[in-house]
Amino acid sequence: MSDSDDIEKIRQQKREELASRADSPESPIDVRSAAHLDELLSENRIALVDFYADWCGPCKMLAPTVDEVAAETDAAALKVDIDAHQDLAAEYQVQGVPTLYLFGDGEVKERMVGVQDKGTLVQKIEAIA
Repeated sequence: MSDSDDIEKIRQQKREELASRADSPESPIDVRSAAHLDELLSENRIALVDFYADWCGPCKMLAPTVDEVAAETDAAALKVDIDAHQDLAAEYQVQGVPTLYLFGDGEVKERMVGVQDKGTLVQKIEAIA
């Protein structure tokens, strides 16, 4: 292999790395509607959906963890305000907050209620990655 072949191989690896990052936003996305959620789930192979409320103390405790998971994993973090989107909360049977759904290829893989630690979330995401 020549130096130019090595350089081209490195460039290709970098392109692929950047493309994979583009597939997964590094910060949580606020869901605007049911259609927006459907669109985001179809665009992202892995998605962690956080159903939360502004008045919820445990939700506020979980928010930095969701931010870190979004930045450090292949999962897109999607935030659904249950007060603004009561239809989505009802559709996903959210009876307490925070409630997290983990989606893989648009299908529910896991449902978690309550505050979760970062290690658990990362492990569950990596299991479906």
